[in-house]
Amino acid sequence: MKRKLLALVLTLTFAVSGVLTGCGEKSGKLVVGASASPHAEILKEVQTVLKEKGIELEIKEFSDYVQPNLALEDKNLDANFFQHKPYLDSFNEEHKTSLVSAAQIHYEPLGVYPGKVKALNALADGATIAVPNDTTNEARALLLLQTIGLIKVNPDAGFKATAKDITENPKSIKIKELEAAQLSRALPDVDLAVINGNYAIGAGFNLATDSLAKEEANSTSAQTYANIIAVRKGDENREDIKALIDALKSEKVKKFIEDKYKGAVVPLF
Repeated sequence: MKRKLLALVLTLTFAVSGVLTGCGEKSGKLVVGASASPHAEILKEVQTVLKEKGIELEIKEFSDYVQPNLALEDKNLDANFFQHKPYLDSFNEEHKTSLVSAAQIHYEPLGVYPGKVKALNALADGATIAVPNDTTNEARALLLLQTIGLIKVNPDAGFKATAKDITENPKSIKIKELEAAQLSRALPDVDLAVINGNYAIGAGFNLATDSLAKEEANSTSAQTYANIIAVRKGDENREDIKALIDALKSEKVKKFIEDKYKGAVVPLF
């Protein structure tokens, strides 16, 4: 009887030990979803630093703006890095999720890129300009078009403006709303396109030399549309999340961003 009891105790001990070991291994791994460029590229710069702290950083790349938030909500990710807070707020409202920002990392200026038309002063009446179709980025694109004098937008619409909020359109410009990921591919079919920074980089564009106009780094949009690390509510103070943010806000990463992206990505730290 004693032998059987001892065997049972040992079995339970090894089972608990195995569970604890498994949890330890799991807690040492941080899975972060990201757009391929620049977010995944920036994350790769901190993998070694985090590994030295006992954290294995696994980067999962996404090509759209919906799946990385759904994956985070479903606990398939620990965090994601691809969006700004206005988009996150809009996503939470639409999908009844409760994701939050843990930190601002950088800003990606929107750019106006040439399609059929190669210069702003060559834009004819009735021209077609493609813009992102998600609410926050469409407003941002329209405000940029307003800044360069092509249209005027109802100021009451703010960062929720859509094409319906255009109050003056002297050139009768047609606004074509497309998914952000499709904008660069649509350039041959439109006169101009306002493209998000990450997708412009992914398409091989240089903001400084290829765009006809861009958002300025000192604009209100720079703070409003800062790219963030998003997590599930309550995870902001996890030690591994804090370690990730500290690593991303290092001088090493700042230099990497400035050297590689040359103004197309602007660090906010």
